[in-house]
Amino acid sequence: MPTTLMPITGVVQNVSSFGENCCEQQVTIRSDNGISHFIISADTYVIGEVRLRPGMNVTAFYDASLPIPLIFPPRYQAVIIGRRNPSENIFAGFFDDTLTAEDNALTLNIARSTEVVTSNGQLFRCRPENQVLIVYYSTTTRSIPPQTTPRKIIVLC
Repeated sequence: MPTTLMPITGVVQNVSSFGENCCEQQVTIRSDNGISHFIISADTYVIGEVRLRPGMNVTAFYDASLPIPLIFPPRYQAVIIGRRNPSENIFAGFFDDTLTAEDNALTLNIARSTEVVTSNGQLFRCRPENQVLIVYYSTTTRSIPPQTTPRKIIVLC
C-alpha cells in the first residue's frame, strides 16, 4: 500500500465501464476543484464494498508518487475509495508509533468509543501504530499537527 495517498472529496457524477474487459470502472467525481476521473480496478480498496452511485459523497485516494497522464479532466488510478458522511473527513496514510501521520497532517487520540477494524471488518485488537490507516473523524485541534479522536479506524494490514 503506497503511503503517498492524496485525497479528492466530492460527489459521484457518473459510473461507467472502462476498458474492454468490464472489470474496471471509471467514476467521475465533482469536487470543489472541478471534475476528476478515477479508475476503479480489482486492486482498488472500496471501503465497505459499497456500490458506487451518482449523487454519493465520496473520498477517493490516489498514489501521488505515480505519474499521471496530462489530460483534462485528470484521470487517476484509485487506490482507496469510500462513502463519506458530509459531516466527517476521511484520511488515509501511514501512522508511526506515536499515531502521527507520516506527512505530519494528523495525530490520533484513540478513545474507548473508537471503532478499530481490519479492512475486512474484523475487530483489530492491537494498537494500530506503524500501519497504513483509513481514519474517519469530524473535528481536530488547531495544534500542529492537528489532533483528533476518530470515530473509526480501518487498519490496512
